[in-house]
Amino acid sequence: MPPILALGLFFAFLAMGMPIYLVLGFLATLLYVVDGKLLVGIPQLMADHLNSATLISIPFFVMAATFMQRGGIARALVDFAFAFVGRVRGGLAVVCVLATTVFAAISGSSVATALAMGTLLVPAMVEKHYRRDFALGVVGASGTLGILIPPSLAMIVYAIVAEESVPKLFLAGVVPGLLQAALFVGWIVYYCRRENYPREAGLSGREAVAVTLRALPALAVPVIVLGGIYGGLVTVAEAAALSAFVAILVSVLAYRGCGWSDVPGIIAEALKQAAVLIVIISSALVLGHWLTASGHTRAVVQWVQSMGLEPWQFLIVVNIILFILGMFLEVISVMLITLPLLLPIVEQLGIDKVHFAIIVTVNMEIALLTPPVGMNLYVLASISRAPFGEIVRGITPFVWLMLGLLVVVTYVPVLSLWLPRMVFG
Repeated sequence: MPPILALGLFFAFLAMGMPIYLVLGFLATLLYVVDGKLLVGIPQLMADHLNSATLISIPFFVMAATFMQRGGIARALVDFAFAFVGRVRGGLAVVCVLATTVFAAISGSSVATALAMGTLLVPAMVEKHYRRDFALGVVGASGTLGILIPPSLAMIVYAIVAEESVPKLFLAGVVPGLLQAALFVGWIVYYCRRENYPREAGLSGREAVAVTLRALPALAVPVIVLGGIYGGLVTVAEAAALSAFVAILVSVLAYRGCGWSDVPGIIAEALKQAAVLIVIISSALVLGHWLTASGHTRAVVQWVQSMGLEPWQFLIVVNIILFILGMFLEVISVMLITLPLLLPIVEQLGIDKVHFAIIVTVNMEIALLTPPVGMNLYVLASISRAPFGEIVRGITPFVWLMLGLLVVVTYVPVLSLWLPRMVFG
């Protein structure tokens, strides 16, 4: 089947309202039938791709994120951040960025991060007379750190498709993630001074110590998980299982946000979310196998080579494509559709795949904020019941900041590569 026709069918199925996993699975099946291949090979391909130690980590990280959201950990992190920056003008908004940065180092999910922090901080900021669109923008934009600061579900998916090291990808996201948080804090401080937002009273020394001690169990989770990975004590899959186990203990015993009787229901909810991701991934990997086996991937590489694009020109084109697709598809779908075609070109042009992972991830962060299908926008709408236009207005300044970050990350690869090279050589 000609690739143009296959692409047309893909968007036609989406326009009909089919779920993305059905679109990917049905299209892959149709392409195999047209090529005269036996359909019995499709389940075997899925089984082969699912037999991955990296893929095993996804349900556990989703489980950890769900307990983080439901178990009182978000409140402890917010209180901890407030103890240090609460006196800054616009301190609640700065607290949102800092607490979200730490929460992102636990959850790996942007939607879970935005939901947990938004439920706490949007009402609090509105009560303190912050403009609601600004409060929504801060929470939605800060929530995107969930897929850039390690651990990251998006980077795990990239690692599966690209056959790249997960620990390297996690390290590559640290400096860009901290830079993004710093950009947000800078804009918030400027905006709050301009609007003359009040300073909070802050906490006394004794209160700050008490809040810090209460936050220690939450802060211990990323230390245990990431320390285990980079200390060589556990694999990524084992670290994911450890994060879920520690999250359950911290939620039930330390913060009592849920009881032991709630644990089975929360685990079931998390596994349901993870199952959706795994079905999408397995369907997309079968489609990617067809693209490679049919020779279309090789043809795309040759076509790009014939255009004589320099690496910097190719990256401009990729950023534009990812930005447009991110407006209409959710993050994992965009990655699984584009990476099988883009990665061979990336290797041919000599672009580092770890660096490219961060370019893709920052694009996907922006995708979470761009209508009509930006998932964080719908999270904010469910939290606040605000009009969609108001949410988009609050998000817009942060999208411009992230576009600036994307340019820097794209053309200053040392930001992404310095830490992985320092650790792994």
